[in-house]
Amino acid sequence: MKELMRSMGQKAKAAARLLANAPTEQKNRALTCAARLMREKKEELLIANKADMDALAPETSAAMRDRLLLTPERIESIAKGLDDVAALPDPVGRILAQWTRPNGLLITRVAVPLGVIGVIYESRPNVTADAGALCFKSGNAVILRGGSDSFHSSAKIAEIMHAGLKEAGLPEDCIQSVPTADRAAVGEMLKLDEYIDVIVPRGGKSLIQRITDESKIPLFKHLNGICHTYIHAKADPDLARKVVLNAKMRRTGTCNSTETILCDDAASKTILPAVIDDLIKAGCEVRGDEKTQALDQRVVPAVDEDWDTEYLAAIVSIKIVADINEAINHIALHSSHHTEAILTEDNQTAEQFLNEVDSAVVMHNASTQFCDGGEFGMGAEIGIATGRLHARGPIGLEQLTTFKYQVHGAGQVRP
Repeated sequence: MKELMRSMGQKAKAAARLLANAPTEQKNRALTCAARLMREKKEELLIANKADMDALAPETSAAMRDRLLLTPERIESIAKGLDDVAALPDPVGRILAQWTRPNGLLITRVAVPLGVIGVIYESRPNVTADAGALCFKSGNAVILRGGSDSFHSSAKIAEIMHAGLKEAGLPEDCIQSVPTADRAAVGEMLKLDEYIDVIVPRGGKSLIQRITDESKIPLFKHLNGICHTYIHAKADPDLARKVVLNAKMRRTGTCNSTETILCDDAASKTILPAVIDDLIKAGCEVRGDEKTQALDQRVVPAVDEDWDTEYLAAIVSIKIVADINEAINHIALHSSHHTEAILTEDNQTAEQFLNEVDSAVVMHNASTQFCDGGEFGMGAEIGIATGRLHARGPIGLEQLTTFKYQVHGAGQVRP
């Protein structure tokens, strides 16, 4: 396993040097060829996916089965995603800044690829195409390690992407998929700091925690998605009901789903009862502090652990706060620094919230479920980062580049 992963790292490093200077048209051709082949080889993909589905244990949850399942419509979505990435502007070679020094030196800051990216993910086979395409378009070689549950599906997608690379005249090593389901591959991959420049983990808390603990390579990651929606005293009641219901219930298993609702005491009797009723009618279990319980007998008592829990289910905790300062303090203590939203018609209060809350994404009068690379107009994302170095929030093409300085002189020497 050590030899396998080291060989993949060496091949990726060599491919990255070539890919860093590949013309945009050539990269786009590889992606559009892969998209065409995804459509042409739809039946092969469905057969590979059936092998994965048939291998699932009987007790596998319906949610897990749905994440793994490929359908003709989902394969078309994968193909369209490749076409969409091809249509995005190439982030490599962008001039980020330029200036001339008094001595005549022309200094230019230019966007360049990170190098080699390792992506470790679970179940969803479409990540093989999405992550592969984003890393590739941004000039990075990538090593993909998907979950064992999607092994056959991911292998077939990688095979199709290799065919696209070949048609475009680029080495298959630009996009490599680990050819084994052995979990030891992850441990060996995390030691390849000589070859891999950054690791992007996508999956559940246990996977991300393991990678955080073991990796010798820098990470773009988030451990939890404990997102908050705060209903201010001057929130519009109809807007609050609509946004909160969407933020919690649109998709409960995503990292951008609201897990805790904070509400001003001044709005607790005018806005919150209807919000609670909407959530319960939609099938959500509501857990609340004593003041929230007093508003509706169906509210379950919240315990301290609830404020630090990412439910990823139809469960939400609600706390009534005195004002925005208490709301911001609660978020500072319990947030995972992913996404927080304020609902208010008071712009000054909104600005205070946006400025003082230290999370990757802060919103005003919008659902937290908009924290997504596609929704941000970035075309797609490889994940969400909650750290403070390099990338933060949705990670798209631009976030998969760094920069270097190019300096043009005319014989200047330093005194």
